[in-house]
Order: sequence, then C-alpha cells, then structure tokens
Amino acid sequence: MTPLSILDLAFVPSGSGPADALRNSLDLAQHAERWGYRRFWLAEHHNMIGIASAATAVVIGHVAGGTKTIRVGAGGVMLPNHAPLVIAEQFGTLESLYPGRIDLGLGRAPGTDQVTVRALRRSIDSAETFPQDVLELQRYFEAPQPGQGVQAVPGAGLRVPLWILGSSLFGAKLAGMLGLPYAFASHFAPAALHDAIRIYREEFQPSRQLERPYAMAGVNVVAAETDEEAARHFTSIQQQFTNLLRGMPGRLPPPVDDIDSYWTPAEEPRAAGMLACSFVGQAETVRREINEFATQLGLDEVIVASAIYDHSARLRSYELVAGGD
Repeated sequence: MTPLSILDLAFVPSGSGPADALRNSLDLAQHAERWGYRRFWLAEHHNMIGIASAATAVVIGHVAGGTKTIRVGAGGVMLPNHAPLVIAEQFGTLESLYPGRIDLGLGRAPGTDQVTVRALRRSIDSAETFPQDVLELQRYFEAPQPGQGVQAVPGAGLRVPLWILGSSLFGAKLAGMLGLPYAFASHFAPAALHDAIRIYREEFQPSRQLERPYAMAGVNVVAAETDEEAARHFTSIQQQFTNLLRGMPGRLPPPVDDIDSYWTPAEEPRAAGMLACSFVGQAETVRREINEFATQLGLDEVIVASAIYDHSARLRSYELVAGGD
C-alpha cells in the first residue's frame, strides 16, 4: 500500500462551531496514529467560517501535544502572509516541543481573498517574493553564523523539514530547484497534476535536505460499508464546492440524497472538475484506486482529505482506507 497521510482542514460542520472542529481534529489525529498514517497536516485559511485552522501553528501544537508518534505539520503555511522570521520562530518552537515530528509545508497563495490579505497587513504582491522568502526561512533553521545579526530562537540549527506545496507548475519548478519535497494540491485543483509531478522530477537538484525527489499528491476520499453510503457522504463536499462557485462559502453541509437537485447543469462540471481526484466507495475499491493513482504518477506518498459531515463516519472512512475492515 502506498504510504498515506491526512490533510485536515478542521472543517466546521453546519450546526457546530470551531471548538467542535478542533476537538474532532485531535480525535482524528489520535485515531490516525493508531491506524498507521504517516503525517497529519493542517492548512492555513482565513476568513472562512467553515475552516477552523487559521492559526495553523497553534492547532499543530494542539494536535502534536495530544499524539505521540505521528508527524504533524502544515499543509500548509501560506508564507506570503507572514514574515519568514516569525514562521521560523513558531516552527522552531514546535520542533523544540515535539522533536522529530514537525513538518513545514509552504504555500505561495494567500489562502484567502484580497480584502482579508489587507486585513492581515500584507501586500497583495507578497507572493512575488515567495522564492526569496523560502530561502530566508531556510537560513533561519541553519546553525547561526558568526556575526549573524538576526536569529530564530527557537529555530536556529533545528532544520525543520520544509516542503513546497502547489497547484501549478511554479511550485514544481521551485521545489525541484531547491531540492525540497513537493506536495501537489490535486484534491481541489487537479488540472496541472501530471505536468507538475513530471517537471518536479525532471528539474530536481539534490540538496542538503533531500537527495532524491519526493512527491506527494492530495486526494479526496470517502470510504464506507457500501458504495451508496459513500456517495451520500460525498455530497457534503460536492455541495461545499458548489457553494464556493456561487461565492457563498460556509460550514460543511450535511449530505443530501440527490446532489443533482442541488447543483445546476452548469455548476456540475465545474465542481466535478475540481473534485476529479476523488475516490468514493467501499474500502477495497478505494484502496485499489489510490494505489493505481500513486503508481501512475510515481508518487512516494498520498495525502488524503475527507470532508465528511458526521465525525464518526469520517473516522470510519479513514479507518477503512488504512485497512481496518
């Protein structure tokens, strides 16, 4: 079986609040640790009432403190929103508290809208300096040099593993050039997946962190006892993506019996296209399709996102995917 990890957006289901979502994230991580998942990543999003992981480093600390062995990290931190020194200090602190268990995935997008970017006191042009900011962040994790005027404390000398995240060819090229592991966001933007993985491998240059390319891709997964049950649970994220297309993001909605009665004929292909890298059905089918997906692309790892409204059904889905029949 291809190594599996979890991407958790700390979804806030309709009828509940962020506190419930954060409790559920920790509960999921504790189960995932027992089921053999390799990593548990959380993502930075702002001004989205359906996602509770905006203070990503804080949530990572919450999850890492409640688990023992699973790697915990950011999938990712949106670096244009932050000064590299601040991220070095935050993740240096996490690495000091939970040594050998922290990952730092870095994204170039702001993870929000332009109005919120201004509320974050960042420029809408901050993404233009992403490569330079990654290099600056790397330096803060190296051992301090004589005369170095600014150090990350904690952070200096800890070499927290960095990942480049992306949904376009830009991140693939940068990850290859810097010799960093690469994770593609095919769970919501699959269009450039094949080209990005190919370019990353072709342009990879060995680095101090990584000798060979290491590629991971995100997929949506809903596994259940029957195909019909899985398809019904999947309608929650289908509704959510339809709501995004309508400019009406919100909390994760409960499933519906007939998704065709929810989206319009014009919305269906757009939402379905964004969700093209999704595997839905019984456990054996889903596991086979994940392995075929990873083999076709030559992936080293697959990271799974499961936006399921009912927490117990979400736990069961991840258990089934991990082989807990």
